[in-house]
Amino acid sequence: MPPRLVWFELESSGVNFKICSGLFLAFLGFSASQLPAQTRKPPAKELPPSAYKLVSIKVTGSKRYTQAEIITATGLQIGQTVSDADFKVASQHLGDTGAFGDIDYSFEYSSEGTKLELQLTDSGQFVPTHFDNFVWLSDEDLLKQLHERVPLFQGQLPVTGNLPDQVSDALQALLIENKINGRADYLRSAHLDGPVEAFDFSVSGPNIRIGNIAFTGAGPGELPLLQAAAHKMQGGAYLRSALRAQEDKDLLPVYLARGYLKAAFEDVQTKVVQQSPEETLVDVAVAVHPGFQYKLTDVQWSGNSIFPAGQLQALIHLQSSEPPDAVRLANDLNAVRKLYGTRGYLAASVAPVPQMDDAHATVSYQLQVHEGDLYKMGELEIQGLDTRATNRLEDNWQLRRGEPYDTSYPERFVDESLKELSLMGEWNVSVHETPNGDDKTVDVTVRFDPKVSR
Repeated sequence: MPPRLVWFELESSGVNFKICSGLFLAFLGFSASQLPAQTRKPPAKELPPSAYKLVSIKVTGSKRYTQAEIITATGLQIGQTVSDADFKVASQHLGDTGAFGDIDYSFEYSSEGTKLELQLTDSGQFVPTHFDNFVWLSDEDLLKQLHERVPLFQGQLPVTGNLPDQVSDALQALLIENKINGRADYLRSAHLDGPVEAFDFSVSGPNIRIGNIAFTGAGPGELPLLQAAAHKMQGGAYLRSALRAQEDKDLLPVYLARGYLKAAFEDVQTKVVQQSPEETLVDVAVAVHPGFQYKLTDVQWSGNSIFPAGQLQALIHLQSSEPPDAVRLANDLNAVRKLYGTRGYLAASVAPVPQMDDAHATVSYQLQVHEGDLYKMGELEIQGLDTRATNRLEDNWQLRRGEPYDTSYPERFVDESLKELSLMGEWNVSVHETPNGDDKTVDVTVRFDPKVSR
């Protein structure tokens, strides 16, 4: 679709002009050279040179950016000599960033000078930015300096356009100014083939290592455990994303196990304590917000029909009036899923839904069971043994085709089979279960391989 053209009839100093205003769509990639040539009536008389001096720029339509930010991004300067070609280029620059949808402009010549008006609509697709290892400036200073260099960058970026490249170039300039031998780059972050969710910026080249790790906001009961968990991170490569993963894996469970169900960590902050051409050493500060320590009121089950609530509850170690151990609860629910597997419900799941009362720092759990479909025994294949031993073990297999599958049975079968095969030597055994979603059966392959003596 060709760009939309808007025509304005302007009258100034007795001269009529027809000025063409182009619609720039950044995602379509229209350039100024692709717009139709502008036509105008020849002026009745020549204007003085002062008429072509830019004296004002008015911006309307944007809710995301200030007028000053947009004017700076155009590259136009008050007082410069301008023409329609300059306005086309400026509009193209704005369109190429991806920050705007529609971009229209109009201008007026007069003996006082040229007045420009930009009419914009903001793009609706902006996502967060993450800076993984730019440790030489604080987050606040980094965002401030990037905004000074890239006025349309406010911490988020449009999913299309060249604004991410402008931020990357600004980061590279900061590296050079700080005498850091590195290269700034970015990746678009998304799940599988889903939409872009974030821009992840990083610096390659410098060897950035973690020195000390300090915690703020942690209580005396949790601080030693946090320090012990963080000890293995010291000396490792610094990446904020990697530390965030370590927080979820090793640090957050310290709080979840003690009933701090809303505990959270701020983004880590760094301080360069040693720098050489070969290595940068940073101390890391982690701010903790424990939140309330909740106490359990009750546990209720829903969705279960195969097993009574009492049998399921026997697998749960939560104690009334005590802080709930959310880490152990996850293990307990895994035991519930295994129990369902013994009855053939391989896809059973349990979702713990906490109902928190912050006023009293209490929590109740609704354990919602989804039992899923019943799976039955399918084909059995035993590999690695001679025909006689294979036939004997097939006869020993107790789950018959069409019976409800029992996920605990293969392990018992292997234990009994190894006893029977002990006179033939020692064996490595692997069991592979293949659920078939179409007919809800499970095919089982048991492979025996003799152990190689060394």
